[in-house]
Amino acid sequence: MSQSVTRAAGILTALADEPQSVAALAERFGIHRSTMFRELQSLEQVGFVRRQGDGRYAPGMQLAVLGSAALEHLDLRGAAFAHVRRLHRIVGNTVHVGALVGDEIVYVDKVEDAAGVRMYSRVGSAVHPHCSGIGKAVLAGLPRDRRDAVLAGCDWRRYTANTLVTREALDAELAVTARRGWAADDAEFEDFVNCVAVPIVSSAGIVGALSLTALRAVQNLTQLEQRVPLLRETAAEISRDLG
Repeated sequence: MSQSVTRAAGILTALADEPQSVAALAERFGIHRSTMFRELQSLEQVGFVRRQGDGRYAPGMQLAVLGSAALEHLDLRGAAFAHVRRLHRIVGNTVHVGALVGDEIVYVDKVEDAAGVRMYSRVGSAVHPHCSGIGKAVLAGLPRDRRDAVLAGCDWRRYTANTLVTREALDAELAVTARRGWAADDAEFEDFVNCVAVPIVSSAGIVGALSLTALRAVQNLTQLEQRVPLLRETAAEISRDLG
């Protein structure tokens, strides 16, 4: 892949986290400001970025169009859509659907907590495989070589005191996950949030996972576990629709 394409992809990924200035991006990528400005101008011309009133750059609408088109071609999102919203009406928790796309796990659908609590996750963004319920639910069902491929780019960053930061610790957790059939995120990415997740399996094998997320102050992990049977029922319905 050419350096310019790689850098453009990096710029778009950086802007997906938060709007940034030319100076901040230039420093991040180790290039002169004028070079970064030209890169951003090129991306702006094709609608991939837009310049805000404060001079910082943010993702452009063309990215949203392309992202929407890509999601429409993911069978899992379509199969899960109605089931996810029915589940949400019952439980009220934030509901996520993650899909295994190549060697990456990506959020393909999300319904926010009924109480208005918003989570960090975004549809179209990558799932942290080592510290999320969805990531662990998918990984636990993969053969060793596929698990290795998904984890190849893992940065093993410690986000909280509970984050698993070694492959050995994660593999031990995945063995537990596989035996019981569901995964947990026990404040491993954000220390005020926990979640439970179950795999979604089609005739082709594991294709993703479904999760419920809650603030720990509202529902602790033990309370959230009580909703695993309902989560499993919903995942089974999605699996049937996938075939």
